[in-house]
Amino acid sequence: MPDHVEATGVVRWGPPYLLYLGGEADDLAIKTARGLAYWRPEWCIGQFRRSDCPLTLGLPDMHPAQAKAAGADTMVIGIANVGGMMGPGAVGDIVAALDAGLNVIAGLHQKLRDNPEIVAAARANGRVLFDARDANRAIPIGNGRKRPGRRLLTVGTDCSIGKMYTTLAIERSMRQRGLAADFRATGQTGMFVAGDGIAVDAVIADFIAGAAEQLSPARDDGGWDLIEGQGSLFHPLYAGVSLGLLHGSQPDALVLCHEPTRRHMRGLPDCPMPDLQRCLEANLSAARLTNSAVKAVGVALNTSGIAAHEAQAACREIEDRLGLPCQDPVTMGVETIVDHLLASCAS
Repeated sequence: MPDHVEATGVVRWGPPYLLYLGGEADDLAIKTARGLAYWRPEWCIGQFRRSDCPLTLGLPDMHPAQAKAAGADTMVIGIANVGGMMGPGAVGDIVAALDAGLNVIAGLHQKLRDNPEIVAAARANGRVLFDARDANRAIPIGNGRKRPGRRLLTVGTDCSIGKMYTTLAIERSMRQRGLAADFRATGQTGMFVAGDGIAVDAVIADFIAGAAEQLSPARDDGGWDLIEGQGSLFHPLYAGVSLGLLHGSQPDALVLCHEPTRRHMRGLPDCPMPDLQRCLEANLSAARLTNSAVKAVGVALNTSGIAAHEAQAACREIEDRLGLPCQDPVTMGVETIVDHLLASCAS
């Protein structure tokens, strides 16, 4: 886990975690907490939510003092809302966690360190604050030169659509097959799951490709770097970070992520979802700037909003239309996608 340097030396933060849901009512807004609870359940002691929060992760409800007594080390602000801001009451809840002896980590655009009340409570209690959406290392300008190694990047028709879940599922599948494969986190949730990474949406635009190059350096062991995608080339607000990742990752393979029940881009009711074929072709075209041999190897479908038989039918329809394996990584796994990846990129 990352270190935090104080005047008295190095202080570490890490699990066990208390996951903070605040008063959020949008399930997508708690994707950070949900991602940790799904991928690292052994790290998560409980959830802390306000009385007006209708959402749950199925974990015990705890206030910070209860979580500390149960062994928690850190409260994770498990929110990734539009704009990345602390909601009403969040500052008071964070101060309560610090007063209870917990460290606090967050992936919001609004930084913990910029709130005087939070900083004062951290200092008074000797606790750590960690902002994941921050420049946590020196990042060079990208150079665009081809580097050794094999890389897969997940891309999406929209943001918050399953790119991290898909990438982690592919890593798990490949490792179970005895293959060298490493998840490369590019967002706050992925960083908390992996314990390292760069939140690329906090990187200055000119340096995004360089950040991707740094996250996935040259490797000569025959293994794969599995790079978590961000945003969408078709989202008017977030296409820039998606393009920077496509260029800097130099992917050999792309997996397209999609949610069939979504009718418009997240946060933009007047912006319809793109056609799958058009989206896939646009991503391949952009990726060819730095890797002319890039291939599409599968489609990952988030079918959480439809019945199981509808999910199977949706996957079959996409497979017939695009000629690529299509699976829901959570309910169906990714074995067919990984089979196709390995067969397509065998040389």
